[in-house]
Amino acid sequence: MKNNKSILDKLTALWALNESGLGGFLHVFNSPFTGLIVGGIAILLISLLAFYAENKWQAILKALVIVLIIKMAVSPYSPFTAYISVSFQAVFGAFLFSNFSWKGVTLVVLGMVTFLQSALQKLLKLTIIYGTDFWEAINIYGIWIQEKINFITETTTTSLLISIYLLVYGVGGLLAGLFIKSMIGIISAKKEMPFYLASTALTSEEKKSKRRIKAKVIWIWCITIVIIVFAFTSFGGALFGWQKAIYIIARSFLFLMLWYLVLGPFVLKLIRKYLTKKESKYQEDITNAMDLFPYFRQIISITWKETSHLKGYTRFQYFIANSISNCIHFKIASE
Repeated sequence: MKNNKSILDKLTALWALNESGLGGFLHVFNSPFTGLIVGGIAILLISLLAFYAENKWQAILKALVIVLIIKMAVSPYSPFTAYISVSFQAVFGAFLFSNFSWKGVTLVVLGMVTFLQSALQKLLKLTIIYGTDFWEAINIYGIWIQEKINFITETTTTSLLISIYLLVYGVGGLLAGLFIKSMIGIISAKKEMPFYLASTALTSEEKKSKRRIKAKVIWIWCITIVIIVFAFTSFGGALFGWQKAIYIIARSFLFLMLWYLVLGPFVLKLIRKYLTKKESKYQEDITNAMDLFPYFRQIISITWKETSHLKGYTRFQYFIANSISNCIHFKIASE
């Protein structure tokens, strides 16, 4: 296709907008499943890059570098784990699409593996920061609940909860793969629909974002500590004392500080050093991508209003499909 270069550039910009979280896709999805939606849209855009690109590996990895550089510039307070997740999605997607044919199985595998990676990453982070005491506390709550309802099982509460958690993400990944297959069919079948929009300025909320992140981390830590200490003091019996409570608080606080003040900044510094070296090479692509953000926001806003007559899943499906199709086919006045 003659317009493949333009489409790939716009898909890269859409992916960057989705990852930087500046109100593109996510402002209408104020729900606890935002992470699943972000991940689902990311692998949808990666799949579309592979669909339109001749050299799938090269196209996806080039787009990944551009997306990470923009993410570094626009969302400087994103944790390093976010960069790991995005990179894993892209590299695994590039591997699959470079070595396997375009079938539903490939998309399902991409969805399930990337979603499970995200889930396991969160579980690992919890274990590193709070240690095994976090899981022991959950088991204590589970035993207490079992005694109340006279139902005793050898399966621990943590095993059950982790299994359910991974199952939700696994099923979510499977459904995401099937959803992506249907989206690609709809988007590839749509004809070019040009838009001519007035440019608007980007807004920055970096300081507010930084304050929100700090407050969120502190609140989550306090709530988690209360849950752990309350479990041991109320239901832990004679084995638990205040010495262990102090140990749990001190240990988790120490690891939290190491995570966010030492490990996080160190890894981010390495990532930014690498991306800074690549920035000059892709400067024109980065500028062009960020220049598209205001147009994309307007298109997404218009598309959301245009699908107002639809409800539930149908609206979500056509909103996503039409938004992406309109964004990759629209024309700027200068083009």
